[in-house]
Amino acid sequence: MEKTIEDPPTSAVLLDHCHFSQVIFNSVEKFYIPGGDVTCRYTFTQNFIPRQKDWIGIFRVGWKTVREYYTFMWVTLPVDLNNKSAKQQEVQFKAYYLPKDDEYYQFCYVDQDGVVRGASIPFQFRPENEEDILVVTTQEELETLQSINKKLELKVKEQKDYWETELLQLKEQNQKMSSENEKMGIRVDQLQAQLSTQEKEMEKLVQGDQDKTEQLEHLKKENGHLFLSLTEQRKDQKKLEQTVEEMKQNETTAMKKQQELMDENFDLSRRLSEKKMIYNALQREKERLEGENDLLKRENSRLLSYMGLDFNSLPYQVPTSDEGGAGQNPGLVYGNPYSGIQESSSPSQLSIKKCPICKADDICDHTLEQQQMQALCLNCPICDKIFPATEKQIFEDHVFCHSL
Repeated sequence: MEKTIEDPPTSAVLLDHCHFSQVIFNSVEKFYIPGGDVTCRYTFTQNFIPRQKDWIGIFRVGWKTVREYYTFMWVTLPVDLNNKSAKQQEVQFKAYYLPKDDEYYQFCYVDQDGVVRGASIPFQFRPENEEDILVVTTQEELETLQSINKKLELKVKEQKDYWETELLQLKEQNQKMSSENEKMGIRVDQLQAQLSTQEKEMEKLVQGDQDKTEQLEHLKKENGHLFLSLTEQRKDQKKLEQTVEEMKQNETTAMKKQQELMDENFDLSRRLSEKKMIYNALQREKERLEGENDLLKRENSRLLSYMGLDFNSLPYQVPTSDEGGAGQNPGLVYGNPYSGIQESSSPSQLSIKKCPICKADDICDHTLEQQQMQALCLNCPICDKIFPATEKQIFEDHVFCHSL
């Protein structure tokens, strides 16, 4: 099948659901000569209203659905449907798109929903017969023509049965329409009463609209004030965001400073613990030396008491190398009888200082180590607190704190 530029709207609507009497085709010939244009004339009935996508197609006789069209043309909508001349329309099919065989065809009017609204009588596309010429046919050709005639009779019978069925359906539709018109007359009165009621309600609504217009103006003014307030709030929000950003930066700086202080505090805590360990070791050493000193004092007192001398009343005498026996004290005729004992029994300053670890009388490795430790430490002159020599600044700060 040949088609024009755009396919028409079709559907699978069968013949039983069509309404062929709403569009009537006029002046349809029994046959059209091939090679010439064909003009299709049709008329709208009173109750039919054409639409933009309606079309007229050429269908082969015996079609079942509107999809079986051979070619089609769009319908031209009339300007004024109320005019009687507007009911009569026509379309022209170009020869190029027409069938080339001698089958029977018919025009069908199809609306934009794909429903057939009218159909014409069958026609053919063939040359005109010369009735004056005597045609001699054989028996075979006669039988062929008879079979074709029988087929055409069957098709005509089918079309006749269909038209009768369609006529009955139209009569039933007319009866329904008349009953519906009577109901519509009653309903029109009801609608008029409703219309008057609605007009009154409309007047009330108009009055209400005026009040709403005043309210709308008031709301617009409030909206303007709110917009100004919103603008100020946005400015304040930007300031707050800047303040928050600065606070975040300050917080970051403070966190870094805090981390540095924590690291410094950790280092000071470590150094303090080391100093505490040194202080505890020195304190224990001091206590041990004080204990040994007390033992030595008691031993010295015991020896002096054994000799009958008082430790506190004895003057300290530094022995010289030229001291003699009888020449030491001119008041004594025979000299000091205990001078020899004192020289031999009183311990010298070096003999008293023994090593607290190995008990050696002379200088040993332990004594040298203790002297080096004392040289590496700084003693507070106020509270006797000991500081390593490497922490001279801390020692000076500590002494300065006492002055405060």
